[in-house]
Amino acid sequence: MSTHPSPVPMPPRNIFPHLNPPKPLRSTIALLASLPATLPPARHLRLFSTAPLRRTADDSTPKLTHLSATGAAHMVSIGDKAPTKRTAVARCAVHFSSPLAPRLVRENQMKKGDVLGVARVAGIMAAKKTSELIPLCHPINITHVGVELEVVRDEAVEIEATVSVEGRTGVEMEALTAAAAAALTVYDMCKAVDKGMVVGGLRVVFKEGGRSGRWVEGEGVKGV
Repeated sequence: MSTHPSPVPMPPRNIFPHLNPPKPLRSTIALLASLPATLPPARHLRLFSTAPLRRTADDSTPKLTHLSATGAAHMVSIGDKAPTKRTAVARCAVHFSSPLAPRLVRENQMKKGDVLGVARVAGIMAAKKTSELIPLCHPINITHVGVELEVVRDEAVEIEATVSVEGRTGVEMEALTAAAAAALTVYDMCKAVDKGMVVGGLRVVFKEGGRSGRWVEGEGVKGV
C-alpha cells in the first residue's frame, strides 16, 4: 500500500495568456459557435444581406430590386411591364497627365491608330454585350447606340454614350458600359505615351421612359 499522498488537482492554466480574447470578442465567438453548422444556402445569404426579412404594408423605403425576400440575388421579372421607348445618356472622361498624348490623339498620330474612332466602335460593341458583363442585366434589343468623343483643351477626352430601346427595362447600364469601354480603349491606345492617365466621372446624366419617368442629373425625376 502506497504511503504517498494523492496529487492535488490543479486548476486549468492558460499557457497562452496573450491569446486570451477580450470580453466583447469572447461574446462574438460564443454567438458564432452557437449557430447551426448546416444552414440552408438562402439563410447563409440572409446573415449578410442588407434586405430585411419582412416589411410592413406601409413601408415606403426604397428597395433593392435585385434582392429576393431571402436576400438572394436574382434577375428582376419585367414580364408585366409594357414596352416603352427608353433612353439613357452616360458620360465620363480620360484625363491626361501631359499635353503630348491629347495632341497626338487630336492629330491622329498615335502608333496604334485612330484613337477616337476605335474607342467609338468599342463603346458601341460594349453596349451590345452589357448583359454578358453585368450579371443581373437583361439581354435587350437595343435600337440605337451613339458614342461621341472630344479632346478638350489638350487635357482630356470627354465621352458621351447614348443608348435607346423599345422595351420593358431601362438602358442606363448599357450607356454606362459603352462610356466605360470607350474610355478604357482610349487608355489602352495612349498608355505608351502617358502612363499617368486617370479615368473618372462615369455617371448617368439623363434617362427617360419607364415607370420612373424622366430624370436629369442635378434636377431629379421630372415625371412619367
